[in-house]
Amino acid sequence: MDLNALRTFERVAATGSFTNAARHFHVAVSSVSRQVGALEKSLGIRLLYRHTRAVTLTEAGRQYYEQIRGTLEQLDQATEALKSPAQAPSGILHINSPVAFGRHQVVPLLRGFQQRCPGVRAELLLTDALTDPVREGSDITFRVGRLADSSLIARPLAPMHYVAAAAPAYLASRGTPTTPEALRDHDCLLYQGEMGRQRWYFQHPDDETPTAFELTGSLYSNDADSLLQAAILGQGIVLFPTWLIDEALASRQLVPLLRQWRCEVVPEQRMIHVLTTDGRLRTPKVAAFMDYLQETIGDTPPWDDWQRPEKTPSS
Repeated sequence: MDLNALRTFERVAATGSFTNAARHFHVAVSSVSRQVGALEKSLGIRLLYRHTRAVTLTEAGRQYYEQIRGTLEQLDQATEALKSPAQAPSGILHINSPVAFGRHQVVPLLRGFQQRCPGVRAELLLTDALTDPVREGSDITFRVGRLADSSLIARPLAPMHYVAAAAPAYLASRGTPTTPEALRDHDCLLYQGEMGRQRWYFQHPDDETPTAFELTGSLYSNDADSLLQAAILGQGIVLFPTWLIDEALASRQLVPLLRQWRCEVVPEQRMIHVLTTDGRLRTPKVAAFMDYLQETIGDTPPWDDWQRPEKTPSS
């Protein structure tokens, strides 16, 4: 039995695509098709129905996929342990993250981890689509917001803290809002994604529930970094999580506003989670990365450092 053919079939079955499997293994689609065809010939049974745009599993293929998936994962764990008798982390770490969070936070976290564990290489996939970590073959998946029920191991990384902010130049020309209601008279730069244009929620400590505000402005975008850049240039006010605007706040390019209110873009406060599977968590590379995250993030994530009071020099 060709082990490479088994791995290829597992990826085709998981992703439902020869193309995605070829991309995963960095080979030609024709190579993937040949390997799966050879596997079906050796087994004497059809595993896949081939369609013009996709492939689907036959009943025999579905049963075979479920049986070999766990076996291949165990083989990977055994191979890593054999290559690294002292359990030193090594191999390729597959990471999936939302685009903005990946650019601003995962990249520097990954850099620090690889300096500690130079034997680990990484493949970072950034997408705002909700992907299935098992189907995508991800070792680590960062998920921002509410989680769906699943068999995955989900560890909370940090709470989401939102801040309304604007550039000093904007505030000098338009004034500083002192209440959420005052935002109606300001230029609010709003994120507009698949769920429509965001509303901003504000909750004062004296209030039992948050209040939603439908605001307007001169720029709407499905790209958070574009809105952030526009705010830094003085175009208007943004409401973003601290993991996105921490550098702009720390450098005083943006000034935090309405600090007495808790703010969000949904009614409830949300968390950032890290997802993995039980089998992958047993591998040295994933276990080491999870430990590094816990150590680095701690009680105060690095993206919340901007709000710590400045230390006074000791006399």
